[in-house]
Amino acid sequence: MTADLPSPGAPSLEASSIEAGPPSITADALDKTFITGKTRVAALNQVGLAIYAGELTMLLGASGSGKSTLLAAISGLLRPDNGVVTALGRDLWSLPAAEIERFRLDACGFIFQGFNLFTALTALEQVQVVLEYAGVRSRQARRRAASALEEVGLGGRLDLRPAELSGGEKQRVAIARAIAKAPQLLFADEPTSALDSQNGQIVIGLLHKAARDHGATVLCVTHDPRLLGHAERIIRMEDGRLVADERPQPAALRKKAAP
Repeated sequence: MTADLPSPGAPSLEASSIEAGPPSITADALDKTFITGKTRVAALNQVGLAIYAGELTMLLGASGSGKSTLLAAISGLLRPDNGVVTALGRDLWSLPAAEIERFRLDACGFIFQGFNLFTALTALEQVQVVLEYAGVRSRQARRRAASALEEVGLGGRLDLRPAELSGGEKQRVAIARAIAKAPQLLFADEPTSALDSQNGQIVIGLLHKAARDHGATVLCVTHDPRLLGHAERIIRMEDGRLVADERPQPAALRKKAAP
């Protein structure tokens, strides 16, 4: 099903099948313009939406449509020019910079297409160091890191460094690093663009699992149509605006069908 979209300045966009409980994230009338020389590009134009826990929401659009800018604005990475983001009940962009950074550390997990792994660290250390930075004691961090890597199918690869891992394995390390903190919000920006079809399906399946089994709010930005079959909800962007909001299959039916 496809929801009709509001005109700019209208109330936040929500899919027609709303989950029980309040949204984890809402955005209202977000604007963001980038200026390069004499050129102005409106990356976000009065964008409003609401995103819910326990489902995988896919943000789909061509390169330059504004989808990565929207992800950055609602996750505390990029301040919008105008508009309000409410994340887990907090007015995100009214917080001091230190509190926004703490919000990202405590509540968010991030997965990017470039993996962003440390070349000198093993898979286990990649995950452990993030947990320790978040304040988890070393021994507990090591246990949680090993458990997260086991969950993404890398239990036998703990001591390998990035140069010894395939592209798909590197992305799974990045996912383990993101989910080890048990984040309430999980953001993925083009997580499969550097992967072949098989590894891409594995990665998106893990993101769906984070929503289904851990109750996380998962937003995945992509231009890869191969991934759409995993999403409970698909939001499409063009030219800085949301143009469609679809639920191809009711979430309850999808969960029953999932392995």
